[in-house]
Order: sequence, then structure tokens, then C-alpha cells
Amino acid sequence: MASIFITRNVPALIKQSLVDEGHTLSEWTEKRDLTADELIRHAQRCDALFSVGANQINKSFLNACKHLRVIALCSVGYDQANVTEATKLGIPIGNTPGVLSKATADVAFLLMQNVARKAIHKHKEILRGNWGFFDPMADLGIELQGKTLGIFGLGRIGYEMAKSCRGAFDMRVIYHNRGRNEMAETELDAGSVSFEELLQQSDVLSVHANLNKETRGLFNRDAFSKMKASAIFINTSRGSLHNESDLRQALESGTIWGAGLDVTAPEPMAPDNPLLLLPNVAVLPHIGSATIETRMKMMQLTVENLIAGLAGKRLPYCVNPEVYEG
Repeated sequence: MASIFITRNVPALIKQSLVDEGHTLSEWTEKRDLTADELIRHAQRCDALFSVGANQINKSFLNACKHLRVIALCSVGYDQANVTEATKLGIPIGNTPGVLSKATADVAFLLMQNVARKAIHKHKEILRGNWGFFDPMADLGIELQGKTLGIFGLGRIGYEMAKSCRGAFDMRVIYHNRGRNEMAETELDAGSVSFEELLQQSDVLSVHANLNKETRGLFNRDAFSKMKASAIFINTSRGSLHNESDLRQALESGTIWGAGLDVTAPEPMAPDNPLLLLPNVAVLPHIGSATIETRMKMMQLTVENLIAGLAGKRLPYCVNPEVYEG
């Protein structure tokens, strides 16, 4: 029997699956994020961590909680965790890969259409009482049929986005990856291009890459200056991949047509952020995986990682498999 600390209130079914294995649970139920000290204090009393949300699993936390037998992140991304330090301390870290690809791609697809037709802005105009005189050439959107979709990071999520865009709007697909995606090239007729070509040719540029030192802030003033004036920028990956002040300037100056964001930096975005007032911007509160089906699948994979780790077995979804070497 082991003890597990859960950083959010999760469904009873998920908790029961852990109790059925003989484990005891403690759970953070307040409607606020744990402080760094609170996270350490609670984790020090337990054998494993079930981490939901943006908890910082940094060097300080890990060295204060080096006794942990497993850390299970209920997320695909793991940039909030110091994986190198965890490996050094012999702590396996698990994540939930593959389960949110379609749900997140659907949000990117939704944002693309919202920006193209200024749908969120026009809804706000109704609320302001501005649905009045009809001007046939005022505040028009743009059509997506036959346009070029550029994908930065054509993995599982990017593939689903590309498939939807091909099917709905017969969009040409280009992408930039470290390596080739042969399945996308075969099934979607996707073309591999340089980063410069991606910027120059995309009518819609959708970001689906991991956040790391190479990608942080990559979409900046220089990048936006190379895009089409009619281009739409979509980011459902991590907010830190784009420079917000540079993006705002590009939008306000007409350097690009519009932007759709499901991720920002920081999160949550302040309610008085100027981006929220721009007619050519759609912002969502990081809802990429926010469907009942996807969130339950994520939690089920998290449970599988916890059960395996506490049984002394290899995590089925491990981000640092080198922890088992030697």
C-alpha cells in the first residue's frame, strides 16, 4: 500500500481505481493553485504525486521530495518538469501521450474559422448593441477554401489538424519538422519545407511543436514580418512559442491578418490584455483537451503510470526511460 497526493479534485471513478489497488489518497480541493511550498509539504507526506495542472516539478521540488517513487503528470506536455534532475534522482516521470490529439486539433480548427470570419468579435458586437445598419463591405472575413495550411511541428496533433483542413476546405498542406512525416506526405500530400518557406507560403500557420530552448519565442517580430499580410497565426501548443508583444504589433500594424490562441504566457491571460480587444484575434482559455472523453482518458493513463510505478514496474508512458538504465 502506498500514499498518493492528487493536486486537483478528480472524478470518483479515477480515485476508486487507485483505492482498489490498495493505495490511500490525499487531494487538494481548494479552487486555487498550490504554492511551491504547499506542493512540497503535501508531496513529502506521500509516496507518489498525481499532478494535474501547471505544478512546477523543478529542481527545488525534486530535491525536497527525492523519496517519491513516481510522478505522474496528467498532461502530454512536460516542460514544467525538470526531467534531467528527476532522472538523476531516480524518479520516473509519466505523461499522457496520444489521447488529446483530435481534441486539441479540433480547437485549432475552431480558432482558424473563428479568426477567418471574426466570429468572436462579431458576437461581442451583438452584446454591445452594435447589430444595426447593414454595410455590405464592413468588417469582412476571408475564405479558407483552397488556401495553404502550414504546420509547425507535424506530429499527432498537427496531423489531425491537417486532415481536418484537407477534408473541409481542400487546403494544401506544408510543414516544417526536424524530420519527415512520411504518412502525412503520402495520405495528405503534405510538403516538407524550410522554416522560411513555411512563413512565406502559409495562409494559415498552425503551431503544434513542443516548447524547448530552440522553439521558445521563435514566432517573433522577425518571423511575423515574413508572413503574408493575409495570414492567420494559430497556437494551441504553448504560449511561450510566440512573443506576445511582437504578435500584438504584427496584428495592429496589419503585418498579419489575425491570430487564434488557446495558449498564452502567462496563463491565465489578464482580462485587460489588449489582445482581447482586437477584432482579428480569438483567445480561448487553454481548452485543447477539455472534453469529457479526453480528460477521462488522460486521467486513466495517469492512473496506469501510478499503479505501475508503485508496483516497482516500468511506467507505460514514461518521459525519462533512461531512469531504468544501469
